[in-house]
Amino acid sequence: MSKPSENAPLSELISGLVADVTGLLRKEIDLAKTEASEKLSSALSGVESMLVGLVLAIGAIGLLLSAAVSALAAFLVSQDLSETSASALASLIIGVIVALLAWALVSRGLSALRARNMNLPRTATSLRRDVGVVKEKI
Repeated sequence: MSKPSENAPLSELISGLVADVTGLLRKEIDLAKTEASEKLSSALSGVESMLVGLVLAIGAIGLLLSAAVSALAAFLVSQDLSETSASALASLIIGVIVALLAWALVSRGLSALRARNMNLPRTATSLRRDVGVVKEKI
């Protein structure tokens, strides 16, 4: 910020203040853009993790249920359980395991997207400080 002389006319002081405030606002906008870009990158990482979790959950349901259910059902049949009951119980067990894995991945993605991760603390602090400086000048 420029330093006004003590005998400067009022118009010169006001134009200096306007120039200082304009420059300050430009710097704040640049800071906000930078900080928002960092937060967006973090959010995209969370979305990516969540989408991978969802895709894995869908794929896991198809693949694991077809392979693991058959294997578990065969094991249960060898333990003297009827074939119908063994298939139902195997489907239930494998389904619960896949659901728990999917829940863990989706929860991880959602936690990265929480609102507290999206605030801009450096910009807010800097803006409060700048408001104080402008108030002192006026």
